[in-house]
Amino acid sequence: MTEKLELKNVSANVENKKIIEKINLEIARGEVVVLMGPNGAGKSTISNIIMGNPKYELTEGSILVENEDITGTEPNERSKKGIFMSFQYPAEIPGVTMMNFLRTSYNSIKGKDLNVGEFSKLLNEKMDILEMDSKFRSRFVNSGFSGGEKKRSEILQMMLFEPKYAVLDEIDSGLDVDALKVVCNGIEKVRKISNTGILIITHYSKLLDYIKPDRVYVMKKGKIVKSGFAEIAEEIQKKGFN
Repeated sequence: MTEKLELKNVSANVENKKIIEKINLEIARGEVVVLMGPNGAGKSTISNIIMGNPKYELTEGSILVENEDITGTEPNERSKKGIFMSFQYPAEIPGVTMMNFLRTSYNSIKGKDLNVGEFSKLLNEKMDILEMDSKFRSRFVNSGFSGGEKKRSEILQMMLFEPKYAVLDEIDSGLDVDALKVVCNGIEKVRKISNTGILIITHYSKLLDYIKPDRVYVMKKGKIVKSGFAEIAEEIQKKGFN
């Protein structure tokens, strides 16, 4: 059996308005899949449906993880089944340090009880890969972070939690070239080390200069209109989404 995350004939509404219609999409373990499309195409709705955001109403279809139907499960249950989502606009949590937030999350997801010293060693290893300052650990979650720092923070979480499947929503937005290279390096390391299947949602093709996808899907007006390989992204870079 191929280990994969699947969306089968998925349609969804937001506030009674249809946003996506009959979406079929799959991400196998160890794959990098890219979902592209112009703003308003419905790409972020895909990520929220996968994670079970209650604001998004799934009206048709099902979501499967390794043939298990998780359509009706809560977001925290999906997380424990190995699904991770990087938010396009991560929330700020004043008063909670990154160290405490990450250690609590790690122990909950992994079912472990690492003490501060044990977790600190693990955290330092991952932060070094992402070229993050040690002071980051004592800062409040996303509070006062630049756009690039927020993106690095999301990738750091993915590196720590080692999910089976990761959904990265606009992970490249707001990054300069140097930061984009570092983030892409982190994504590749997670894929190789943890055999994580990764769905990257973007409307830019610049990211594909650093990550070669196994498959590309293109969305327009709530539907997948094209699927194939990296050549599709190259075509979009030249001609746009028209």
